[in-house]
Amino acid sequence: MNNSVSSAGRLLWAGLRALLVMTVVCGVIYPLVVTGIAQAAFGNKANGSEIKENGKVVGSSLIGQTYNLPLKKGEETPAPDLKWFQPRPSNGLGSNSVNTQYTLILSGATNRSGDNADLIKWVTDAKAAVVKDNSVNGYTVKPSDVPADAVTSSGSGLDPAISPQYAKIQIHRIAALNHLTVDQVDKLVADHTSGRLLGFMSEPTVNVLELNVALRELTQK
Repeated sequence: MNNSVSSAGRLLWAGLRALLVMTVVCGVIYPLVVTGIAQAAFGNKANGSEIKENGKVVGSSLIGQTYNLPLKKGEETPAPDLKWFQPRPSNGLGSNSVNTQYTLILSGATNRSGDNADLIKWVTDAKAAVVKDNSVNGYTVKPSDVPADAVTSSGSGLDPAISPQYAKIQIHRIAALNHLTVDQVDKLVADHTSGRLLGFMSEPTVNVLELNVALRELTQK
């Protein structure tokens, strides 16, 4: 019996030592090493691809933001602040209880079939709003000029980028409301347009947050 107790004690102590060693190695040393490598080699990405303005974090380059006016009494949804470049619709152009104005619990789009009456109405109304909002004195947006990303959300509903086409039809509105020249805003868009990955993969995009940060800097000069 004494041998049995002694053997059990040795096994228990060996197991405890293994637990302590593995806890230190896997729970302390390994995370510190991986974190150190990530911070040294990929600091910005490891910290969430933060975008800073005047030293203050204003968002992530991976997650879209809305640019709206304060919600007025009686309004269900706020009106867009047209002084800023507008992103893609963020909630599938319809009611979405999962993702409402980029509430980051879960994300998703409101999916409908191509002949769905609600989808057709949402897209038609959204296109009319884009045409109206971006038509200013001397420049009129045609319905055929409105790209798909201006009236539909992405699969996640959190896309941070828009197409160069959607950015370009906003240029005249942005110039007029911010007292800038069209050439100044056009150059701003060109400077913040990213090309295809490796020259042939995906499509050119414009990150809306980065573009609006640059726009703010330009208007403050």
